[in-house]
Amino acid sequence: MTKYTEDEKFMKEAVKLARKASEAGEVPIGCVIVKDGRIIGRGYNRRNTDHSTLSHAEMNAIKKASAYLKDWRLDDCTMYVTLEPCQMCAGAAIQARLKKVVIGCMSPKSGSAGTVADILGNPAFTHTCEIVSGVLAEECSSVLKEFFIRMRAEKKALDYAYK
Repeated sequence: MTKYTEDEKFMKEAVKLARKASEAGEVPIGCVIVKDGRIIGRGYNRRNTDHSTLSHAEMNAIKKASAYLKDWRLDDCTMYVTLEPCQMCAGAAIQARLKKVVIGCMSPKSGSAGTVADILGNPAFTHTCEIVSGVLAEECSSVLKEFFIRMRAEKKALDYAYK
């Protein structure tokens, strides 16, 4: 049996949610929020399903964790997310006062934990989050790659069917 670190254990849970998003035709990003070794919020991308720009994995997990705690402050909580948060989600993590954000793979197009911008670690804000990146990076990245390969193949087959 493989022994995982705590970060890997919780990232595996986020990967499960990313796969759930993929099955629903959503960009496969998953997120869990943990407090005292227990998952208190889960989320995955639902933008198409919910018809909402705001329905990112992180935003859905933050909403559920806040409801669970009955508090908007997630001070002693850790977020595990399969893809580096965008500027909106990084801002929400700061606003929620998350202690730590653990990231699977980085996002070269919109990452806001150091790739494109560093919202999570910017000392100019009233709060910063500890950032750990690269946890199960290959697995998180492959879920995304598989999804986009499948989407392109489906689009190509559809285009071919209409010719």
